[in-house]
Amino acid sequence: LVIEAVPEVMDLKQGIFRQLEEMAPTHAVLATNTSGLQIGEIASATGCPERVIGMHFFNPVPLMGLLEIVRHDSCSNATIVAAQSIGSAMGKETILVRDVPGFATSRLGVVLGNEAVRMLADGVATASDIDTAMRLGYKHPMGPLELSDLVGLDVRRDILNNLAEAFDDERYLPHPMLDRLVEAGELGKKTSKGIYDWSEDGKSEREDL
Repeated sequence: LVIEAVPEVMDLKQGIFRQLEEMAPTHAVLATNTSGLQIGEIASATGCPERVIGMHFFNPVPLMGLLEIVRHDSCSNATIVAAQSIGSAMGKETILVRDVPGFATSRLGVVLGNEAVRMLADGVATASDIDTAMRLGYKHPMGPLELSDLVGLDVRRDILNNLAEAFDDERYLPHPMLDRLVEAGELGKKTSKGIYDWSEDGKSEREDL
């Protein structure tokens, strides 16, 4: 098994998979951790699409029990079974979904995160109160804004833009605040600043958004 986890750029992923086809054993499952790009399109760059599958993990990976397995039309049953078995061996509960834009999880998750950014920009509540509302009110393990910072605001924006293009629907377009943060290089925890300020231990509210 080889799992690819490079940024959400189709050309980049296709190039990686062309290399994997040459480098990995011919029996190896070639998996992508993409959050929303079409698995079939990634697989089309190879001569072995039957071995390519989506294995979408969730942050923080050691704590999150879900593994979303994404099958495209050319994926073999053997590849699906192998991915499910490996996921179970990792202690994950697996779900199997069709290769549609955003799959079952990102299509909902990024929309929730984008709406949370809109609420923050509109002054509905502070970032921490919006997150607390979802953690305590809906039993989410992490609020949508904190999760966006952890995943990376650039990753979230890429997924939203991909969904907007795939469905030809402007409702998926990232909120201008999200665009502004990404353009400023404030991508979340990995850059010490995003929706929250992560420069000290833990996180704190930003007053300059």
